[in-house]
Amino acid sequence: MDRIRIDRITKSYGKGEARIEVLKDLTLNIDGGESLAVLGASGAGKSTLLNIIGALDKPTSGKVSYGDQLIFDMDERRLAAFRNKMVGFVFQSHHLLPEFSAVENVMLPALIGGVDFSAARVSAVRLLERVGLGGRLEHKPGELSGGEQQRCAIVRAIIRTPKVILADEPTGNLDSRTGEEVFNLLLELNREEGTSLVVVTHNEELAAKLSRRIRMTDGNVAEV
Repeated sequence: MDRIRIDRITKSYGKGEARIEVLKDLTLNIDGGESLAVLGASGAGKSTLLNIIGALDKPTSGKVSYGDQLIFDMDERRLAAFRNKMVGFVFQSHHLLPEFSAVENVMLPALIGGVDFSAARVSAVRLLERVGLGGRLEHKPGELSGGEQQRCAIVRAIIRTPKVILADEPTGNLDSRTGEEVFNLLLELNREEGTSLVVVTHNEELAAKLSRRIRMTDGNVAEV
């Protein structure tokens, strides 16, 4: 993938004396295929940065580009299509839809992107089998363990073969062993698929497994 460039972005909320600046003139490049850990205290702006990289939120100022494509120059329709195809999200809470089975949850991004139902199901089954959930296809989220739910969320994030996976504390609700398994799955996908991986985490030990680490302080970043 071409480099993602975050160029002098700021993000603020409120006005006047109530204005809070979360990101301050932040510049960051993410190379295609690299794995990046984003560290920092709570409230440092890590999730805000991730949401802007993934086009879930817009900066107050500054630019974000994927290759030569300035993503916030797009209208909302194009931006939604871009996000569906190019970005995979994994959150601390899996956000699986409780009324749908595992395979149906994984299929959703492909169906939204216009993929044929049969083709979407074939891809979803293949991915779930790859992460050891071949026997849990028709189980609903409430019938899956925490680790199984998060593995399901990860393969949902990659069914559209995105250029980047953005993971916000993906192991935060898991025990240490299950969390490490989930983390290793993300790294495996990064290596095998060449998908860029950006992970927000408080876990220094897990962060050390990624190829690069940055720390957020006062709305900006520094290499670790």
